[in-house]
Amino acid sequence: MQAIVQAARNEQWPAEIVAVISNKADASGLDYAAGLGIATAVVANKDFSSREAFDQALQQQIDQFAPDLVVLAGFMRILTTSFVAHYAGRMVNIHPSLLPSFTGLATHRQALTAGVKIHGTTVHFVTPELDHGPIIAQAAVPVLPGDSEESLAERVLVEEHVIYPRAVRWFVEGKLTLDGDLVHIAKDAA
Repeated sequence: MQAIVQAARNEQWPAEIVAVISNKADASGLDYAAGLGIATAVVANKDFSSREAFDQALQQQIDQFAPDLVVLAGFMRILTTSFVAHYAGRMVNIHPSLLPSFTGLATHRQALTAGVKIHGTTVHFVTPELDHGPIIAQAAVPVLPGDSEESLAERVLVEEHVIYPRAVRWFVEGKLTLDGDLVHIAKDAA
């Protein structure tokens, strides 16, 4: 989230980060955003008896800000189909693997266990199927001899901080076209 906010401000995107919303009151991103004058809110999932009730409250909170794009960053909740449908084509996420490989959690462990030589990260549109939305961008990193989950995660994170802001900028600048399950990126996208 911080990398996206910094890129938007430093590169002067034709966009405004209107809010940072978390399901955890102690999320460090809330303090960071508030310090920059960005509106913040907390919708704690533990305050709701069901996933549907939480998603409905979260959707109401998000919609108060009328965003053109919802960017998930560090949000580790499975979203309901109705929530995802509400933001179809305008909600993105980043996943620490080269999708469609290694969905879900513990992706670095999965990569090391599988013995892959290349790992990485993927920015994708969010769909009801977990970690399966249309791919916007990917970045690969080599899996090195002796890598641990932590060392591999560190290299992947460096790439996440590059490709996620870039993918959001492409959306903001109208450089992305979603055609079914395929994303087309304008030739002049940098």
